[in-house]
Amino acid sequence: MSAVFKTEVGRAAVQSAYRALLVDWPLAIEQFRVPTRFGETHVVACGPKGAPPLVALHGAQANAAAYLGDAAVWSRDFRVYAIDMIGEAGLSAEIRPALDGDAHALWLDDVLDGLGVTRAAFVGTSLGGWLALDYATRRPQRVERLALLCPSGIGRQKNLLLKVLPLLLLGPWGMNKVRELVFGPRPAMPTPLQQRFGALMELIGRHIRIRIVTIPRLTDAQLAALPPALVIIGGKDVLLDSRDTKARLEQHAPAARAVFLPEGYHYLPGRTEPIAAFLRQPPVG
Repeated sequence: MSAVFKTEVGRAAVQSAYRALLVDWPLAIEQFRVPTRFGETHVVACGPKGAPPLVALHGAQANAAAYLGDAAVWSRDFRVYAIDMIGEAGLSAEIRPALDGDAHALWLDDVLDGLGVTRAAFVGTSLGGWLALDYATRRPQRVERLALLCPSGIGRQKNLLLKVLPLLLLGPWGMNKVRELVFGPRPAMPTPLQQRFGALMELIGRHIRIRIVTIPRLTDAQLAALPPALVIIGGKDVLLDSRDTKARLEQHAPAARAVFLPEGYHYLPGRTEPIAAFLRQPPVG
């Protein structure tokens, strides 16, 4: 039985839709299967091979397709590696090591070594943001800078389950309301590509086994040791306490800049260019 998907039929449907989306994506990409101690990891790469490396880590219940629209911009200056996180809805090994140990750092060691990357900038969203933060604390020599969107691991987690349980009993209408709480209103006029990606995310939502875990939070000392970081957070985030994230960063992380968007949800589209500008800044020191 899969640790990630509820059924084999659901697994096949999600992976088929994901592969089809990658084939049709309007961006020249390469795909790699990198062996690691936890099984194979699927990586989508784009951009000049000699450019500085940028590692992109998606959130829970997602895969590397979450970043390919952004990568069209970032790959002008970087060799972008969008990695399917193990234990999520991509094409990597379906194993979910505990978050409170060094397993994910060891996994990323293997992935980066397999790609020939010794040091890189990192972009991370939600759980991918936690992954980037965790790696920066354990492997500071390999992390140039961090650009994070609503990252877990800094501010308090909220208990969304109590709020959404009644909605989950109301069928498709209730599921749409839950989606709006997390991601905000749907685009009024989505592009065909946005429609296909949205359909993939809804398919994942129906078939994936949701992680219900407490995500480890960085200590004050770990925040203080972070490299240059841009952290973008939304005031309407129902999963994480963004105000707590902002306060902890401002108090303990001198190299970090928190950008608080009062009307932002847990999903923050339209941040491609500000992240690109931050990533293009020259190295410190």
